[in-house]
Amino acid sequence: MEAMVYLFLLPVFYLFFLLWKFIDGKRDQECYILDYQCYKPTDDRKLSTEFCGDMIRRNKSLGLQEYKFLLKAIVNSGIGEETYGPRNVFSGNETHPSVLDGISEMDEFFNDSIEKLLDRVGVSPSEIDALVVNVSMITTAPSLAGRIINRYKMRENIKAFNLTGMGCSASLISINIVQNLFKSYKNMYALVVTSESLSPNWYTGNDRSMILSNCLFRSGGCAVLLTNKRALRHRAMLKLRCLVRTHHGAKDESFGCCIQKEDDQGRLGFFLNKSLPKAATRAFIDNLRVISPKILPVRELLRYMVASLVRKMYQNSKGGGKVVINFKTGVDHFCIHTGGKAVIDGIGKSLELTEYDLEPARMTLHRFGNTSASSLWYVLAYMDEKKRLKKGDRVLMISFGAGFKCNSCMWEVARDLDGGNVWKDCIDSYPPESLSNPFMEKYGWINQADENTFEEKMKEIDEAKALKLR
Repeated sequence: MEAMVYLFLLPVFYLFFLLWKFIDGKRDQECYILDYQCYKPTDDRKLSTEFCGDMIRRNKSLGLQEYKFLLKAIVNSGIGEETYGPRNVFSGNETHPSVLDGISEMDEFFNDSIEKLLDRVGVSPSEIDALVVNVSMITTAPSLAGRIINRYKMRENIKAFNLTGMGCSASLISINIVQNLFKSYKNMYALVVTSESLSPNWYTGNDRSMILSNCLFRSGGCAVLLTNKRALRHRAMLKLRCLVRTHHGAKDESFGCCIQKEDDQGRLGFFLNKSLPKAATRAFIDNLRVISPKILPVRELLRYMVASLVRKMYQNSKGGGKVVINFKTGVDHFCIHTGGKAVIDGIGKSLELTEYDLEPARMTLHRFGNTSASSLWYVLAYMDEKKRLKKGDRVLMISFGAGFKCNSCMWEVARDLDGGNVWKDCIDSYPPESLSNPFMEKYGWINQADENTFEEKMKEIDEAKALKLR
């Protein structure tokens, strides 16, 4: 009789063991952010209105019409005077940048942010199990990931990834790589390093579609430390709930809407096509279709389906308005890529967001500019420093990038966050009373100028500048 009982219990215990192993394995696959460090360049790299004017005047290929275009672009960009540029533009070497310029720009960021992050968390570089580096516009040999491994003497068996050409949405691609690693390996530390190298890509020609990038892109970067260690979940800042990637590279129009290229005179830059807004909208809509069921409550999805069905049935009747899904039913904070004022406005309109929702992205664009793939983390840091992020809050990150790509993810705040990041020295002055750009006050006369008055005025400015330097 006892033998029969054992024979019965054995498969039952085995099933419980398999169930426990499955649940235990799933728990070890969680993706947590322990901490992150946004990069703040030194003050001698700030692009003030006066310096930008001097730098533009160095470009002898620009004429009156290009000046008018630049003035309009800069004034409407949403960018202030506190943003940072690469060192080679301050030394007047943007026309003939060297490989060393780009590498030095990255090293300065690596040495500052990675060290601060690891020191604060108390993790040694030798404890890092995986390293993912994404910098789109520069490729070196050895890779930038290799430079970090060499600089910090990381382990020989570290899993290293070096991403280039992924554009402004690259940091979420890096997070996705870490997320997939965590599904196969337990008890890992992963370091994501995200930035952009502007030194070799500062455009010095007169093609309007390429000049525009100089008005938007600024120096920055972020280092993020992630883990799937269950024992550290109480120290974690954020927990990844889901991540969705959309890629429209198969569409020629989307693929070519933003691309690194040379102009007719062979000057390297980043080309932004007029089809960019259309491509971004298509990718954004397709991405939302996939992520919405993952982050929104069932009641909101049902409401949207019923409202859409009713509208379709009575679409010819008067007063039929557009049916919009309410993302605020499943999202507490919106972390939007600072691709430009038009990007922020477009997402705000599409999702029916308030100025409070858009404030972190607008202020980040004003203070730091478009720092490419790292911009999302500056937006998150703004929310953190403003004490907006409380335990249990859900944060939706939305990013766009060349290709054309739209990537998004949902984070859950694991504990109340208390700030103390890159914004701490200036957060009290944000939001400012006005975001008006000083370029209009200083250079507004260009809009009324003709060729003769333009040349005379520029000569006066140069003479006044020379007199000031004496």
